[in-house]
Amino acid sequence: MEYLNTLTVYLGEWRDLAVIALHVAIILGLTWLALRVMRKMLEQLRKRMQEDVDDLERVKRLNTLERVFRYVATVIIILVASMLVLSELGISIAPILATAGVLGIAIGFGAQSLVKDYFTGFFLLLENQVRVGDVVEVSGKGGLVEEMTLRYIRLRDYEGSVHYVPNGTVDTVTNRSRGFAYAVIDVGVAYREDIDVVYDVMREVASELRVDPELSSRIVDDIEIAGVDNWADSAVVIRCRFKVMPLEQWGVRRAYLYRLKKAFDAAGIEIPYPHLTVYAGQDKQGHAAPLPLVLQRKAA
Repeated sequence: MEYLNTLTVYLGEWRDLAVIALHVAIILGLTWLALRVMRKMLEQLRKRMQEDVDDLERVKRLNTLERVFRYVATVIIILVASMLVLSELGISIAPILATAGVLGIAIGFGAQSLVKDYFTGFFLLLENQVRVGDVVEVSGKGGLVEEMTLRYIRLRDYEGSVHYVPNGTVDTVTNRSRGFAYAVIDVGVAYREDIDVVYDVMREVASELRVDPELSSRIVDDIEIAGVDNWADSAVVIRCRFKVMPLEQWGVRRAYLYRLKKAFDAAGIEIPYPHLTVYAGQDKQGHAAPLPLVLQRKAA
């Protein structure tokens, strides 16, 4: 009888462990299913809201919000699943929650920058200042926004370097891809050139860009010549700009400068470079001053 009692107790313990393991497996399975369903629902909701939407700005905002909601929902589901697993293992979660509350207050005082990151990220999303796919400059770093969370902004610059900018450090956002952009171009010509002729050549090259199959869709409006912007040391600087689609300002600027260089060469318009003119001066009788001895020897 004693042997049977021991065997019954032993089997009872294994049965309890098997039940606990089964419950944990069910919880983990439901957690995995909830994560899959949540991601699928958010994806379907985003696609439904993007149907018949031609506004690229709204599409990028919906993509960004989907990523953030998916991140928040994932954290909540995992936390709930973790508490249920601990409860099944016989670990009371009440002291853990109480400790977490006290610890949260302590962390709130000690990690104010982290709290600031989340609050700032929330308002950046709420006010639609930054979205995935935008080209922005924040905290002295610029590049393409690859990821936007409540904690940080991940940027990739032109060289391919990746920058992680905490949202709490963002005080100014410069968004270069919102609505439209301007390709601002400064053109330098020699002082002897006729400015009106230069204007005609610039407009002619701009007209060629507007009819180019590869560039016409990028340019919104005709060239706008502001006029002479500066008298530099060796050039007259003329400023102009194109109104273009977002993120197209750099490509249009390069294409225009490439064609303008060829047009200036064909028209004989000088593109100056820094140089120095030596002027010997004259005496009061109008005669040129004698050259220095070194220059006289070289001339001889």
